Amino acid sequence: MEPFLDQFMEFHPIHGTNVQLDFSGTQATRVESFANGVCFSKHPLNPGEIFLIEIEDKELGWCGHLRIGLTAQDPRNLEVVPEYSIPDLTDQGASWVFAITRNHNKIIEGAQEGAQVQENSKPKSFFTDSHLLIDNVRIPKDKLVGRSRPGRFSHILDDLYKSNALPPTARRSRIGVLYVPKGPELGDMGIPTIEPLYAVVDVFAATKCVRIVQVEYGFCSLQTLCRKAIQKHIVHRMAIDWLELPEALKHYCKYE
Repeated sequence: MEPFLDQFMEFHPIHGTNVQLDFSGTQATRVESFANGVCFSKHPLNPGEIFLIEIEDKELGWCGHLRIGLTAQDPRNLEVVPEYSIPDLTDQGASWVFAITRNHNKIIEGAQEGAQVQENSKPKSFFTDSHLLIDNVRIPKDKLVGRSRPGRFSHILDDLYKSNALPPTARRSRIGVLYVPKGPELGDMGIPTIEPLYAVVDVFAATKCVRIVQVEYGFCSLQTLCRKAIQKHIVHRMAIDWLELPEALKHYCKYE
């Protein structure tokens, strides 16, 4: 897979009628009802480029959760943004959207199709080194694992995120979508790649608010290198408050 330049990810200004974007265009909140929460990436994705989001807030009382996928439909050409990604958008063709449930993403490293896993065996981490490998695409894992809001029990929750123990529908969970070419003019899930592909995020039902997480593919920024070095030498994130560091750097190390 040829490398591509990092681009700042944003939501498209065209979105469902119940969606409100923040000033940066990276946070989408459904302000009414449980539907009309369909959003798109502002720009088409490059092959192997992940559109990664974090669940910021949830709303009790609704059935169903986040939906995410890809579409060859240019948002600018839509007469009206569909009320639902499934089936309204997918019925128009050239789209693939997946409904996330509480039971997804329970992956055991090394388990092959048809293999049995012993009951007393512990699930290994899905991320074996610094990158997640999908065919010939390497995704840096640093931003893929969700982090709790800093607090008294944040170090315990962070271990649950890292061990993949919490459901993907939980707050602070991170879910992404990308595509890998599988042949001439064809990508994963059988979706055609003749036209540019946009990410689709449906802030549906129990999912109330999502935020885009920026992923660095090349050299890490100085901020990221500092954060990694600091986090490597502390017991848990709340210990950052004990360090004599600028408040802005403490905030970045705790939240990002």
